[in-house]
Amino acid sequence: MASQWRVACVRIPRFPIGAVWHAHSGPTSPTAVQPSAPGSTPAAVALESPHWDTLPIALTEGKRQLLRTVTSAAAHQRVRIGTTVHEARARCAILTALPWDEAIIARELARATAAFLSASPQVSPVPGAAGTWWIGATGFDELGGERLLAFTLQQLARVWHPFARVGIADSCVAARAATWAAAAPVHEPRFVPAGGCAAYLATAPIALIPMPEELREALLALGLRTAGAFAALAAGDVEQRWGADGLASWRLANGDDARRPVLARTDVTRRVSTDLPMSTATMEPVLFIVRGALGQLIQSLVHDGRAAAAIAITLTLDDGRGALTNAPAHTITREVRMSKPLARVAPLFERCRALLDEWTLTAPVCAVSVAITATAPMGAEQGDLLAAAWRDPAAADAAFERLRSTLGANSVVRPVACDEHRPDLEAAWAELYDVTKNPHRTDGQISRAGPTRFLETPESVTIETVRGTPRTMHWRGQYITIARATGPEQLSGNWWKAHYARVYWRCESDDLARDFLLYRDTTGWRLQGWYD
Repeated sequence: MASQWRVACVRIPRFPIGAVWHAHSGPTSPTAVQPSAPGSTPAAVALESPHWDTLPIALTEGKRQLLRTVTSAAAHQRVRIGTTVHEARARCAILTALPWDEAIIARELARATAAFLSASPQVSPVPGAAGTWWIGATGFDELGGERLLAFTLQQLARVWHPFARVGIADSCVAARAATWAAAAPVHEPRFVPAGGCAAYLATAPIALIPMPEELREALLALGLRTAGAFAALAAGDVEQRWGADGLASWRLANGDDARRPVLARTDVTRRVSTDLPMSTATMEPVLFIVRGALGQLIQSLVHDGRAAAAIAITLTLDDGRGALTNAPAHTITREVRMSKPLARVAPLFERCRALLDEWTLTAPVCAVSVAITATAPMGAEQGDLLAAAWRDPAAADAAFERLRSTLGANSVVRPVACDEHRPDLEAAWAELYDVTKNPHRTDGQISRAGPTRFLETPESVTIETVRGTPRTMHWRGQYITIARATGPEQLSGNWWKAHYARVYWRCESDDLARDFLLYRDTTGWRLQGWYD
């Protein structure tokens, strides 16, 4: 039975080089071609002779002019990415070095995307991989099937490169991997059978699975070089060792990919800019402008069924920099990112207010610009305003932002579990919406339960022992009989920053009617905290 959803991946090799080369060399940009029957040679395309990939060309970036990408001809001359132009020309004297130009590449990406729209309405450029697209391949049974679609896409892509590749599968990850496989013959698209993504990816190199570089290096160090070897690991072991990112990559290695190409849409720039009649050294006029700008922007978002995921505020400073040096005016931009997309002015304004309250001005402000830099589909949750049981889902966010604006940054926190052996370091406080800046996060999985209440500073106590086991504790002028003591548990570590070596005992006392934790180190016995 055929899958209900299929996706095509189109990959144009070294696409940025072709885009920049066309802009600098002057030939007419590639134009769309008419599709021909499957298996036939591509129709006439607007390619110059010789093709740019047969010439030694490289794109450079940065002040040192390091090579960012090179053509296949340059690679055959042993020109390597990351070297300087002078080092590269020592190997290939006729190397042509052009600057990496984001504007030119984006313009050519838009032109290619528009060409693919003639074959399918669902076209999405792959983020961070210029020259790669995901294209919807479902619903073409009455239009010649996915085989005709694949050949049509390939002919469109070969306008930019003669060896453009197309793969079709049930998932984006498998379709992309298919574009790297050695198809026979090489000019034909690659098809992954319905329901066969996991089997197809079993022999794919681990490099074709999206994942953090640290995880990739760890897998290679363990000898896991294929997606199948990674997928064979237990999900629980992967999550425990590499967390949520590792589990997401493991799912991709199994062909479980939730990413989908979307209907192509041009996202209009949502920005409101205002010049102040008089420069101001305080934030009150700025806040007034920001609130009015948010009202206009959110109204536009709601009309399109979108919600704001990130807002950028740009302040133009009246410090005379532009007038003295004939340079652009001095601007400073800072961005606010929401924990979840919102389409209401009140909570968004509170986030912006908290940002501006921490903003120290070095010069008066003469202009303000507010832009929504990231959007997401607006949630469908609705409520009855007359129903007492219904609560506004954005009310909590607005309340938290009022607390931040009153008490300052990092005033609304949440407890997080940390991967530490010391009981006093097993938990920490993190900003409520900050889920990425805690490197010790273990998603709530810790090996042992520590005290629920700690003394701010462990207090020195006098302990009487019987055969090494604590039996009596003298603390704050009173003698406490220890009914039961569990231990010893010896913990040590952190030699690289604050070495510790302790022996812990969990003790029970009928006198206190609660358990407590003791430890002994080189300075003696100390009371750590209590168990509720």
